[in-house]
Amino acid sequence: MVNMAAGAVLPRIDPIRGVTMLHRKLDRFRLEQRPVWVYLVDQQRLIERALVVEIEGDLVTLRYDDEDGDERHSWEESVRLASIGAVSTRLASVSRSADADDLPTTGDCPEAERLGSS
Repeated sequence: MVNMAAGAVLPRIDPIRGVTMLHRKLDRFRLEQRPVWVYLVDQQRLIERALVVEIEGDLVTLRYDDEDGDERHSWEESVRLASIGAVSTRLASVSRSADADDLPTTGDCPEAERLGSS
C-alpha cells in the first residue's frame, strides 16, 4: 500500500494488468481452493477459514462456516477489496496429539529424494 497525506491509503496497482497485488494473491488462493483468514479493517473483524469463491471488479466473495452455540452456519459474503487489511493462509499443521513415531521424518523419504544424495 502507498501511504498518502492525511492517512489516505491507495492500493498499489500493477500498471500492466491494472489489478492490485492483493487481487492477484486472492485470485491465486481462489484457484488453489486454499482456506484463508481475512481481516476486514472497516469492521475490525477476522473471517476464519474462508474460501475465495469469486472476484469481480473490487468485490471479493468469501464462503465460510461459523458456529454459534450448538448451531453451525454457512455464510457467503461479498466484501470490497479496500476493506481487506490482511490475508493469511496456513502453510502447514502438525497434530500435537500425534505420537512422535507417527510423524514422517527424513528417514521415510526415498533415498533418491534426500538432500545431499547423488
